[in-house]
Amino acid sequence: MARITLLDGGVGQEIAKRGSATDDPLWATRVLLDRPGLTERVHRDFFEAGATIATANTYAILPDRLSHDGLGDRIGELRALAIEEARAARDAHGFGLVAGAIGPLRATYRPDLFPDHGTAVGEYTDVVTVLSPETDLLIFETVASVGHARAALAAMQATKRPCWLAVTVSDTDGTRLRSGEEVSELVPLVRDSAAEAVLINCSAPEAVGDALDALAGVTCPRGAYANGFETITEEFLAARPAVDRLSARRDMGPDRYADFAADWLSRGAEIVGGCCETGPAHIAAVARHLRAGGHEIA
Repeated sequence: MARITLLDGGVGQEIAKRGSATDDPLWATRVLLDRPGLTERVHRDFFEAGATIATANTYAILPDRLSHDGLGDRIGELRALAIEEARAARDAHGFGLVAGAIGPLRATYRPDLFPDHGTAVGEYTDVVTVLSPETDLLIFETVASVGHARAALAAMQATKRPCWLAVTVSDTDGTRLRSGEEVSELVPLVRDSAAEAVLINCSAPEAVGDALDALAGVTCPRGAYANGFETITEEFLAARPAVDRLSARRDMGPDRYADFAADWLSRGAEIVGGCCETGPAHIAAVARHLRAGGHEIA
C-alpha cells in the first residue's frame, strides 16, 4: 500500500492537560521555563504512539506574541528549550524528525490582523533563518488566508530545509479558508513555490475532506491534521485568548478520529496526524489503522 508520514498530535493542548495554566495566552510557552521536561514527555508519548515527527513547541514563540508578556528578550532561550526537548524525545525514541512550528503572526484564526506582505515576509524570514539550522523541517501552521500563504511561501526561500504549508479552513465549508477565500486559490501558488507539502490543519475533521479535494491540483504531497474543538468561539477570537475559552468535543474519540484519517487517505493524503485536542491515543488509533491497511508508516 502507501507510505504514510504520521505526525504527532496537539502538543500544546496536551501540555495544557498535564498541568499548564490554561488561562494564560502563552500557556504552552511558559511551561518551557516553569516545568522543564514536560514538553519532552509529551513528545515521547506521541513517538511511542507511532508518530515519526515531533513538532517542536515553537508555534507561538514569535516576537509579536512574547513582547506582550515581557518575554521578548527570552525568545532565543525559549526556542532553544523547545527544540532541545523535541530532540531529546526523538533521541530517546531512536528515530524520527523534529519539525519547527511557525504559527500565525499577530493572532490565530485572525486573518484580519495579519500584517502587510512586506512586514510578514520580513518577520517570517527571521524565524526561518533561526529555526532552520536546528530542525529537520519547518511547518507554517494555521495559515488562514491567501495573503498569509503568500508571505509564508516567500519566506521559505530563506532556507534549503523542507518546508510545509498547513492551512486552516472554515469548520462548515472546507472549500474556504477561514478568511472566506477559496482553498483552490492556493493551488497555483503552491505549485510555483518551494513548499514540499500542503496540509489542512486546525480545522473540524468534517471539513478536511473537501479541503483536500480542493487542493488536488497541487504537485506536492497533501496531508491533514484536524482539531477536536467543539467550536471556535467569539470569545476566543478576542484579543490574546487563552485555551480555557475552548472546549473539547466529546464525540471525537480516537477510533472516530482514525475513521476521518482513513477518509483523508482515500482522498490522496500522504501525511496525517492530529492538531489541538488530539492526544497520543488518537495518534495510536491512526497508527493501528495504517498498519491494518497495509500502509508503511514513514
